[in-house]
Amino acid sequence: MHTQHSAIAATGLRKSFGDHVVLDGIDLDVPRGSVFSLLGANGAGKTTTVKVLSTLIRADAGSAWVAGHDLTTEPDAVRAAIGVTGQFSAVDNLLTGRENLHLMADLHHLPRGDGKRRAGRLLEQFDLVEAAGKPVSTYSGGMRRRLDLAMTLVGSPRVIFLDEPTTGLDPRSRRGMWQIVRELVAGGVTIFLTTQYLEEADELADRIAVLDRGRLVAEGTADQLKRRIPGGHVRLRFADPLGLDAAARLLGEVSRDDDALTLRVPSDGSLRSLKTLIDRLDDRAIEVDELSVHTPDLDDVFLALTGNPHDEKVTSR
Repeated sequence: MHTQHSAIAATGLRKSFGDHVVLDGIDLDVPRGSVFSLLGANGAGKTTTVKVLSTLIRADAGSAWVAGHDLTTEPDAVRAAIGVTGQFSAVDNLLTGRENLHLMADLHHLPRGDGKRRAGRLLEQFDLVEAAGKPVSTYSGGMRRRLDLAMTLVGSPRVIFLDEPTTGLDPRSRRGMWQIVRELVAGGVTIFLTTQYLEEADELADRIAVLDRGRLVAEGTADQLKRRIPGGHVRLRFADPLGLDAAARLLGEVSRDDDALTLRVPSDGSLRSLKTLIDRLDDRAIEVDELSVHTPDLDDVFLALTGNPHDEKVTSR
């Protein structure tokens, strides 16, 4: 399980609060220099996983290594190698952005000149130069989140835990955050991302694990997870009921909607199956008004694996 290529490796992590089991035997293996996304509804155990792996709370059972250090016997070495940002922000509202960064540099015992230089570079990288002299209380949500991540980077962490980093941000700020994450990973940093936004995991993660009620119910690339789910289909819309009838007779196993004049034909969405379908309709001279292909997305994966409808706050934007 634990190899020198793993940024994070965990076996059998368990955590209960009283009678409530929050983590029920979690195994993880996150390669260095990758984005790993833990996906789950509110209350699935995402934040608890981050708190255990970042030494904020102790697991009841199991073992884990982070950045090559044993979580139980070398917690200080783990803390020195990681950064945590997201829901538990360390930003001080009364200080300016620049002062917050200088404070972090002092906490990391950087020589004064080095600290100032690093703060300057981070303010540029995170597009905070103009706001650097203003108190953080005046910052927007997106600016605060960028400053929080910049502060995490003062210590040059090799592994960064991003706990729901874009919750509550507008679409532009979210995309800005995604770009920063990509740049960090390109520089060799490993990102452990928890999110309830399916699109975010799809966009960023090399591997995704789905957490449901404290258990990992699936893990793989986004494409691997989507392939596990049946439900791909082609939707055909017709100009009139005659075309709909003719196509339904020809194609057999389809679901039809007479009001919308549409048929749903099961399909894996591949070019070959589409060509076969279109050729069959062409041979009978059946006119199709509109054709659309639906392949399962992470929404479908999530619903199939967890049985959590979207009212449990797993959202895709």
